[in-house]
Amino acid sequence: MSISTSMIFRVEIDNAKITFGEIATAVNGAGGDVVAVDIIRAGKDVSIRDITVQLNVDMHQQVIDKVQSLQGTRIIHVSDSTFLAHLGGKIQVMPKSPIKNREDLSRVYTPGVARVCMAIHEDPSKAFTLTVKRNTVAIVTDGTAVLGLGDIGPEAAMPVMEGKAMLFKQFADVDAFPICLQTKDVDEIVRIVKAISPTFGGINLEDISSPRCFEIERRLQDELNIPVFHDDQHGTAVVILAGLFNALRLVGKSVSNIRVVVCGVGAAGAACIEMLLAAGVRNLIAVDRCGALVPGVDYNHPTLNRIAAVTNSERKQGKLGDVIVGADVFIGVSGPGVLTTVDIKQMAQDPIVFAMANPEPEIDPEIAEPLVRVLATGRSDYPNQINNVLCFPGMFRGALDCRASRVNEEMKLAAARAIASIVTEEELNEQYIIPSIFNEKVVLRVRDAVIEAALKTGVAKRIPPEFQSHEPHGTINIVEDSMILH
Repeated sequence: MSISTSMIFRVEIDNAKITFGEIATAVNGAGGDVVAVDIIRAGKDVSIRDITVQLNVDMHQQVIDKVQSLQGTRIIHVSDSTFLAHLGGKIQVMPKSPIKNREDLSRVYTPGVARVCMAIHEDPSKAFTLTVKRNTVAIVTDGTAVLGLGDIGPEAAMPVMEGKAMLFKQFADVDAFPICLQTKDVDEIVRIVKAISPTFGGINLEDISSPRCFEIERRLQDELNIPVFHDDQHGTAVVILAGLFNALRLVGKSVSNIRVVVCGVGAAGAACIEMLLAAGVRNLIAVDRCGALVPGVDYNHPTLNRIAAVTNSERKQGKLGDVIVGADVFIGVSGPGVLTTVDIKQMAQDPIVFAMANPEPEIDPEIAEPLVRVLATGRSDYPNQINNVLCFPGMFRGALDCRASRVNEEMKLAAARAIASIVTEEELNEQYIIPSIFNEKVVLRVRDAVIEAALKTGVAKRIPPEFQSHEPHGTINIVEDSMILH
């Protein structure tokens, strides 16, 4: 998958030897597209210009070499707009009110802050109303499974975590901060996250390799009283399920009657399988490198054994091509090239294919599209992109607003249904089964659905004002500006 970017080439030009038109022609011939030119210094003999070029990133060296080879030109430096956007990081901390005089200082710091400290000391729950805890999420990673890059370490993972913090703020007004850990030890990660948890209202685990991510999430869920959500697992699963709900609505099939094949039983695949089962799928076969998982077989891997025990009730054996025969749905969370046209032609009528491997899907979308009824991928350059951004901002917005102690299966199912519901009957078609990440309804609808589910399942500690007519699961007391469930 080629990634387009813009770069600024600062070029010194010998006016006697070459014209700007010759340079522009050379740039275009090397695969670039000149979109802007700025004169930095004009001279009778020599001029310096900034040439902004749109190009695929894998072509930039070709453009540099071509311009450098021209007689009368010298590239002074090259600026990549993507790198420029990251200079100094992409997020910052800003005070909510200015400190202009001594009175302001005494309120936000000493001596006034001491009263607030003691109020929280006497009642720790007041930290949710009197500190940033009420709206702050830690994005925790060890950098072992970053995007499609793999184990690149905590420093290299920082740009991704900063980007995620931007999405939290932009879409749901949640303040999130990257916590990149210089350790891969499960016990140490759990210990560190527990130690910093008083600052945060929620923990978003991100880009932690499988199977360690399962244990880290499970232990933190058991040992903390704030929501812990591994987005690579559950965010992916929620959005896949939302897309599937609408794909099934389009082809007129029900969740309980379909046959599903899921290829790839890593973190996302395992969570997806568990979500599909919770949603009512009865006939599901999981396929990994060892082939179809069969109940009762010991795969010497806790995740594979767990998934095998709850899937493939017909005990079908073989590779993907053997068990995909008659399947209504294929969901790939594995790697490129595992699905073939022969496999798709063996599926049931109106096949649904979610090829989620990124950046290279399980099958080339252009090859698959004529053979399927509905196609979805993780890529932004094809319709029906399954993107976690549809889930995690609204999920945490809802969990924070009702002070959920955890994110449970009911909340995730509610989020999936909320996302699916945004696509109306009039809008639903093969090219549009999932809303855009920029649809402003998404976060609000997911947030409300998550709160509703949290209240019904008894994990909410606060009833937001607009939900106070709902039946409470406990005694309600008013604390500061909040309704708290005890």
